[in-house]
Amino acid sequence: MAKQTRAERRRERARRELAGKGWIAAIIGVIFLVGPSFMHGSVIGTLGPALRPAGWAALALGAVLLGLHYFVTRKESLPEAEHAAPQPPAAKPSRPRPSSSSAAPRHEPGPAPAPSQSRASPSEPTPQREPQWGPGVLAAIEWRRFEALCEALYAQAGFTTRSQSHGADGGIDIWLYSKHSDVPRIVQCKHWQSKAVSVKEMREFFGVMASHQLKGGTYVTSSTFSAEALAFAKANGIHAQDGAALLKLIGQRTPEQQAALLAVAYEGEYWRPTCASCGTKMVEKNSSKNDGSFWGCANYPQCRGRTIPMSKASSPA
Repeated sequence: MAKQTRAERRRERARRELAGKGWIAAIIGVIFLVGPSFMHGSVIGTLGPALRPAGWAALALGAVLLGLHYFVTRKESLPEAEHAAPQPPAAKPSRPRPSSSSAAPRHEPGPAPAPSQSRASPSEPTPQREPQWGPGVLAAIEWRRFEALCEALYAQAGFTTRSQSHGADGGIDIWLYSKHSDVPRIVQCKHWQSKAVSVKEMREFFGVMASHQLKGGTYVTSSTFSAEALAFAKANGIHAQDGAALLKLIGQRTPEQQAALLAVAYEGEYWRPTCASCGTKMVEKNSSKNDGSFWGCANYPQCRGRTIPMSKASSPA
């Protein structure tokens, strides 16, 4: 340790001497160039033309020495800075949300589930994962995974996205921002299995667009749209995208992008619904009044989010 300290001191002394010589040469050069002009009629004044070449040479030498001092100091300081800089923590997988248009997908499962939620109940079916994209993937995932999938797809297309994992969203599941436009675009995601999105839901979305003074929006569903809903969407600047169109769009991505989207869809307990109120995974409960079971929030009674019948676990609404 002592030898290292002495070596550092010698290097520091050498750098100081180099800088000192550089400044001395530069000052002498300035004196030789400027001094004679202030001493007209004196011996030094008459020697001005003869001193000028020497002045330029001294000034150039000073510049070279100072430049050398700068590069030597910078070269020795960079490894120290890299060694001292704290290493960032390892990045955790996240659902696309990106802070830039090509930001990595962000995964936001919400608050940590209770210990009992880490295991599926004996009667709870666990859908088999599909090896590639198809209608079975959309049918197997829950509503929150569907929203995350849509957001990841838009992020791959170059949009900056913003969303929230739970709570009131004002009828907007995803905000889209593009560097080519100052006006954002909003997206509503409806993960339904067989029920078609009707004109009622489309009118509600149009009202949300109007409240934000937006002339365009996108409505995505894993199901289909009624004829009236499609006509209303076309007349009011709403891009309606059903499950078949969504799968077609995914099929146009590269194999790597499709694999990334499949990982987003199948993240965690992808089949277990998320509580729309608090963001935790729901648990299967039995009803004493009605036959069959239902999905309920694991945080009940602290959270009184809506329950979901087992046969209607696709959407929180």
